[in-house]
Amino acid sequence: MAARRTGQFTTALAVLLAGGALAGTALVGAAAPASGAPGTERIAPGVEYREFDLAAAHGTVRVHVIGVDLDDKDVRVGLLHPDAVAARGTVSRLATAQGALAGVNGDFFDITETQHPGVAATGASVGPEIADGRALKAAVPRGQRFGPALPPGTTTEDVLGVGTDRRARLDRLTLSGTVTTPEGQVKLGGFNQYALPVGSVGAYTSDWGSVSRARTVCGTDTERGAPCSKDTYEVTVRDGRVTRTAGAPGSGAVPDGTTVLVGREAGAQRLRALSVGEAVRVEHRVTAVSGVAYAFAVGGFPVLRGGAAVSGLDGATAAVRTAVGIADGGHRLLLVALDGASAYRSGLTLAEMAAALRDLGASDGFNLDGGGSSTLVAREPGGTKLTVRNHPSDGAERAVANGVGVFSGA
Repeated sequence: MAARRTGQFTTALAVLLAGGALAGTALVGAAAPASGAPGTERIAPGVEYREFDLAAAHGTVRVHVIGVDLDDKDVRVGLLHPDAVAARGTVSRLATAQGALAGVNGDFFDITETQHPGVAATGASVGPEIADGRALKAAVPRGQRFGPALPPGTTTEDVLGVGTDRRARLDRLTLSGTVTTPEGQVKLGGFNQYALPVGSVGAYTSDWGSVSRARTVCGTDTERGAPCSKDTYEVTVRDGRVTRTAGAPGSGAVPDGTTVLVGREAGAQRLRALSVGEAVRVEHRVTAVSGVAYAFAVGGFPVLRGGAAVSGLDGATAAVRTAVGIADGGHRLLLVALDGASAYRSGLTLAEMAAALRDLGASDGFNLDGGGSSTLVAREPGGTKLTVRNHPSDGAERAVANGVGVFSGA
């Protein structure tokens, strides 16, 4: 099966190289053939790398692609992430630390807080994260996200994931949970996320890290730059009992087995009713709308579904971008990053990116963070060291919240 999938990947590239099927674009200056499709490198069984030039509406761009055969049992795709949700690292550092042989940057993230003086950016991602089958966080409210405007019908809960059945899909991950107290139940509104819905209570575990939780009560569901709430409260729960209360979100690492509850407005009022020693039970689940169990998932937003571009995609604003295509009914992934070197920095629009993914053989496509974050790393064939294959537009790798890593046991 692996040989068949690899052949389909190289064939799709060969067709694209020969025809320039992307509307309004044409391929130029492709590298000389190596094996399979022109210029293809076999990184490992089931994993290939390719780069080529594409003449798009705003200028020539260089496209870097990692093809991943999920039918190869030695290959898997997983979340690249730092030691904490509220932390960042370069793609090469994250991939090296986790033993990946290739990867790209992932979701948009909380990179700056200029609208909230005195409040530090957390570095946490916008959307949900699942690593090794375990949910690390949920999504922030739509109005609290960074990045380009979401296409109509998409949400911050949208993810690209690979299920425990080894098939890739587009899906949505939603949070459900409760805080049960002697006074009754409170619906959980957040889980390890940098922004809580107005009036809610959020849960923070050891996965959050040591960064201050002050940012979690800033902004509103529709305006991320709105002032921070002045009506807040925090409760620490360990072994089913309240061990500490505070009038504002705190900082410092959350110990294993401990949950910190942060409330704002109505949520803060509910938490104020709790006293040290009272019994509290916190339950939270991040589940897929489809019901699929995911081994890996990362946030972003769809640009291609069933071979058709998502409606309402921006067709005017071009940028350096990172995206992932799903092909062969979810059995194959295409990790795509554009080059940020000055000669190629004109980039693609979201509509062009959707078309490029389709022409590479994808039926579904998912846009990730771009600009200075766009990074693709891969090992040299037969080597062990990761190298950055594109040129990040900042001139060096940017530290990011997460990424998509390719791993092989071969």
